[in-house]
Amino acid sequence: MVDFRALILCVPVLLFGSTFVRADFTDCLNNLRSRAISSGVNQDLFDRTVQTLEPDASVPGFLETQPEFTTPVWDYLAALVDEERVTDGKALLKKHAQTLAKAQSRYNVDPAVVLAVWGVESDYGRSMGKRSIVQSLATLSCEGRRQNYFAGEFIAALKILDGGDIQPPELFGSWAGAFGQTQFMPSVFLSTAVDLDDDGRRDVVHSIPDALGSTANYLKVHGWTPGLIWGFEVKIPDGYDGPSGRRNKQPMSSWAARGIVRVDGKKLGDGKAGLILPAGPQGPAFLVTTNFDTIFSYNAAESYALAIAHLADRLQGGNPFVTPWPTDDLGLARIQRRELQTLLTQRGYDIGNADGVIGTKTRQAIVQEQTRLGFATDGHPGQRILQALRDRQ
Repeated sequence: MVDFRALILCVPVLLFGSTFVRADFTDCLNNLRSRAISSGVNQDLFDRTVQTLEPDASVPGFLETQPEFTTPVWDYLAALVDEERVTDGKALLKKHAQTLAKAQSRYNVDPAVVLAVWGVESDYGRSMGKRSIVQSLATLSCEGRRQNYFAGEFIAALKILDGGDIQPPELFGSWAGAFGQTQFMPSVFLSTAVDLDDDGRRDVVHSIPDALGSTANYLKVHGWTPGLIWGFEVKIPDGYDGPSGRRNKQPMSSWAARGIVRVDGKKLGDGKAGLILPAGPQGPAFLVTTNFDTIFSYNAAESYALAIAHLADRLQGGNPFVTPWPTDDLGLARIQRRELQTLLTQRGYDIGNADGVIGTKTRQAIVQEQTRLGFATDGHPGQRILQALRDRQ
């Protein structure tokens, strides 16, 4: 066994609020080596890969701040299902119609849902992430929660490199290890990625056909039912205190008996569905089928699944939700976020480029403006602060 401590200096590294010594990282990699090799990773590849590998100190903290679980659902959807993404998606449905038809013929999944995954995951390939997947997964294998899970993904990433479908300089993506046009985790790539363009490689980074075909295959493998809608918005009776929850599937007739009706006036139909209330009984409500559960499996958060489902509907001409969200400060679409950042820059704040990404500098500037205006200082990039800055131009 190679002693990696002889290869790299033992330098203290701060990770996730604790002192993580370089030697600890090396010990962790040494422990992973036998597991990786026994699972089929080439020994020389493993040694070459980790020889100069350093932990990424910023990665473990992201485990506690995933937007699917920390952002209000109305803010989350405002940025992901905005008019820009809908307009772009409609154009791409036409542009890639042949590819989507090929994927549908093989996997029998609705093309709009496949395209919506692409739109939500990477803004149709514009934002696939810039972090080294191997570095991120090695770090998460050795620090923070779910180390065993991330160790498996780290080994899967090495198998991808060993297989040659994706070359080392191209394996970049999110802090959690997802990569490509539709952000596959390495283990998901190994199990479900396909070569839809028939060039001999499963390339979900550069090949849009491979990415869309692989996404369709994933949804098929995880239970997609052809011809079944994901669900629809409903209105619940005032004071409703009955059952709810995605897993609590009941016959449509049972929901109808409780006074639940579709917002578009159509009948509930047949089959079973679960009632979800993403913002409680005062916000939009939805009856969701097993196809919603399949979307949910891609990234286990209801707000995420709802974003994909809603975007898919909008790409096919559907309307925004009818019931308003229970807030007096709605979130901003990306064009509004860029406007907010531009207005803050004009007021002298150094927040970098007006790219629509709300980072620490933007939130700090918002807090300062909220303080000046006498607003609650929560750093929320919402309609209230945007309108206030517009009024003061």
